[in-house]
Amino acid sequence: MNKLFFVFWPSFLIAGIAEIIFFTVVDPQELYLFGQPVTFSALATYSIGFFAFWAICAASSYSTCFFQRSSRDINDETIEHTKPGA
Repeated sequence: MNKLFFVFWPSFLIAGIAEIIFFTVVDPQELYLFGQPVTFSALATYSIGFFAFWAICAASSYSTCFFQRSSRDINDETIEHTKPGA
């Protein structure tokens, strides 16, 4: 549960900041997707953009948590999975 907090809370904050910066520069009614204009409402575009930024930031936060594990954490984890009856 603690790792979820470490992943989702900072990614939520940064996604909000990224959305504010992005949509300050870009008008949602002038976006094009695969050469076609986006036909969603402005609110839907803001929502989709926020969740996209949140997913990208969550992946970044998760990879940080994943790669900061020590060799002891990794080795203890594999020993627990190979114990008989586990």
